[in-house]
Amino acid sequence: MYEDNTNQTNPIARTRLWYVFLLLLSCLVLVRVFYLQVIQHDYYTSAARSGQFKEYEIPASRGIIEAHDGGRVVPIVLNEPKYTLFFDPLHIEDYQTTADTILAAVPSIAIDRADLLSMMQQDSRYVIVAKKLSEEKAEELTALELRGVGLREESQRAYPQGDLAAQVLGFVNDEDQGVYGVEQALNDALRGVPGELRAVTDARGVPLAANPENISVEPKQGSRVLLTLDVGLQKQLEDILESGLEHAGSDTGGALIIDANTGAIKAMANLPSYNPARFTEVSQEESHVFTNDLIASPLEIGSIMKPFTMAAALDSGVVDKNTTYYDPNQFTIDGATITNVAESSGVGIRSMEDILQLSLNTGATWLLKQMGGGEINEQARTTWHSYMTEKYFFGSKTGIEQGYEATGSVPSPVDGFGLNIQYANTAFGQGMTATPLQAAAAFAAIVNGGTYYQPRLVDAVSDNSGGNTQLIEPVVKKANIISPTASRDTRDLLLNAFSINYRTYGLDGLREGYDIGGKTGTAQVPNPEGGYYDYRFNGTFIGFVEGLDKTYVIIARVDDPSIGGYAGSTAAGPIFTQLAEVMIDSYGLQPKAQ
Repeated sequence: MYEDNTNQTNPIARTRLWYVFLLLLSCLVLVRVFYLQVIQHDYYTSAARSGQFKEYEIPASRGIIEAHDGGRVVPIVLNEPKYTLFFDPLHIEDYQTTADTILAAVPSIAIDRADLLSMMQQDSRYVIVAKKLSEEKAEELTALELRGVGLREESQRAYPQGDLAAQVLGFVNDEDQGVYGVEQALNDALRGVPGELRAVTDARGVPLAANPENISVEPKQGSRVLLTLDVGLQKQLEDILESGLEHAGSDTGGALIIDANTGAIKAMANLPSYNPARFTEVSQEESHVFTNDLIASPLEIGSIMKPFTMAAALDSGVVDKNTTYYDPNQFTIDGATITNVAESSGVGIRSMEDILQLSLNTGATWLLKQMGGGEINEQARTTWHSYMTEKYFFGSKTGIEQGYEATGSVPSPVDGFGLNIQYANTAFGQGMTATPLQAAAAFAAIVNGGTYYQPRLVDAVSDNSGGNTQLIEPVVKKANIISPTASRDTRDLLLNAFSINYRTYGLDGLREGYDIGGKTGTAQVPNPEGGYYDYRFNGTFIGFVEGLDKTYVIIARVDDPSIGGYAGSTAAGPIFTQLAEVMIDSYGLQPKAQ
């Protein structure tokens, strides 16, 4: 019987179909392999090694800070090793035993057992347990060989000079950030550059140091900074300031010494202060001690403004040092009356010397009037404003290497109410504010011939090896802020005022061969609710001491003293004179030829 095979598949055709199918399948496999091994190579390599690789940041050592000590350089801020205790929960096998062992080894850790156990069960691979452990304690923990527990060495600031210059230095917080003072201002240079380690680890998470796939970048230590401060002079200034505040019955105050011909700060301090090695012990209520008030807390500077007003009048040519005038002992301006203190009261002919020696408010007001052609007007205000802001740089930061520097305030000469009385008040240091540093820097310019040097605290910055050192040269912020003649005449008037009043400031006698000049300032304390307190005053004294080839400016600030007399004379004056004598006796001021 005949069989019909027309509906059955041809064997050759069937073989060809299988061949095509296998070819397509092979292509798909090859494409998939190419995708996984080439296109997605980095992704899967990273994923495969994620459990083997760990990344570590290697902290950089912070740069040390040095200062002068006579003819040598000494460290004032160093580093000492401390250790951070941490664990990787993934590698802890027995939570209970590990927690008990840690607490037994480091009983000082401020954490209880329950919290420690809870920390071990976190998702994080890096959990910090304690910081700032001693080297001895770190060695004890290392010897325990606890799985999943590690120690990281870090550096902590140490202060071989104790609390000396604490507010100038500032401190480093737990996040390794400089806060206040030089530490904040130069944080970028001091902190260095952290290193990096990417390492293959063993089953316990310990880096395999010899693995060729490890990637290591060494940290770079922070820059070494040499300050302009002199340690011995700083110590004497702090001692004199402390005894001066005690004598004056004041809780707070400050003083600084600046080289008038370079802008270098030789000593600077405020009281009360603190120990930067124990900054964490300072309460929130006492945290004001962190602030360097000499640069961060402006005040109405009072009559130490009068030399600046005099210098502006001399420089603008409206008076000379021999000018005399009729003083009515009071002026009425915008309905307000300006008067003098009782000792200098009296109508009569006055000289330029009288304005400074008797501290005449009416005299400073009269000088301002001369800048306006005989009256206080827009010309007088804008002229005086220009001197205050563009020549003396009141109302602007000096740029000193300190955190939280303040600008102070100078009123606008054209906007506001009662502008004429406002500006009359600024002529004798009220109605405006400045920091003691601003006043000292500007005063240095008016006694050094007219050159304003930017105040500075840094003499040099170098890398850790010492092979690359940048010397910080004096910076002239502005030349000829007043003429050499106006500077010389202002100096002469200040020398005369001091020579008459020096006993009031606690000085037994003038020092032959040396020039000492200065001016007191006694300003009422502003009442936050408006106006001024009747019987509360801040005292300031600003002056210069000069020998053969050096001139130093000294300013002292005493807040709200309880001693009798005028605060600038009896409270701040003795601090100035003691510091002037220290500069003569101990710090290289040679007498002038007689």
